[in-house]
Amino acid sequence: MPEQNYAVLLFYKYVEVENPEQFMNEHLAWCLQNDIKGRVFVAEEGINGTVSGKKETIKKYKENLKSYPYFENIIFKEDEAGEHAFSKMHVRVKKEIVNSSLNGTSLKNGGKRLTPDKLLELYESGKEFIIIDARNGYESNIGRFKGAITPQMKNFREWPEAVDALKDKKNKTIVTYCTGGIRCEKASAYMIEQGFKDVYQLDGGIVTYAKKFPDTYWEGGVFVFDERRVVEPNTDPQLKHVAKCYYCGKPTSYYINCHNRNCDKIIITCHECKVENDYCCSDECRKSANKRDHYYG
Repeated sequence: MPEQNYAVLLFYKYVEVENPEQFMNEHLAWCLQNDIKGRVFVAEEGINGTVSGKKETIKKYKENLKSYPYFENIIFKEDEAGEHAFSKMHVRVKKEIVNSSLNGTSLKNGGKRLTPDKLLELYESGKEFIIIDARNGYESNIGRFKGAITPQMKNFREWPEAVDALKDKKNKTIVTYCTGGIRCEKASAYMIEQGFKDVYQLDGGIVTYAKKFPDTYWEGGVFVFDERRVVEPNTDPQLKHVAKCYYCGKPTSYYINCHNRNCDKIIITCHECKVENDYCCSDECRKSANKRDHYYG
């Protein structure tokens, strides 16, 4: 394993940003000057980002972001890394910091925050509760909480349909979760608006729980939106993988996009089969003239 001299930050905050365009320009310039790479979305409703850099630079990055009054209380989730998790830096102004169909949902009505410690207690108490994944289906396919409902959503805009399928459970205790917590802010608020009585959101998301309590109730890998692709928090062989290779059926949590650009299907694969099958999902895709180079994963 390479020396862990880098760090990867995951963060978000719903807060009113007065001039997102000005922030975008200032932030991008600072990141380029300081060798910070990643992806940051800013909107009038807040900020959402994942960035990487050397540990000492990441410390300065956190100080710089907190120097803006509206981000002074932002919470960071940090992982060590052996290198940059991104190859470029993007800062973009968006309508929403995570795409959804929930623009009319008030975050003031969000679900009660449930810490990782309290979720662990809830599992071990034996109390009946429903835990539901607010991520996309391809994310939950490689990892999920024990017993979770995992709607096979193509994107977060399908959340209303996922909630509608649970309408007979409005009096149950519901726990929503996602990677870092951002989707659950709106997901849990929408459930409350739809009449669900006892709704929680996992504070800090999967990354916080799995880092604090590996080998417990998180099963498999964690899908991340950077060049690491997957984080594997568990060491217990029974909990390390829940998915199987598309080609050979071997347990794995790794994935690629089919390298035929006309297909782009997400494939769960072991590393050996990825190479043997030329990073493609079928013979037809292997013959395509419109293929990515292999260094794009």
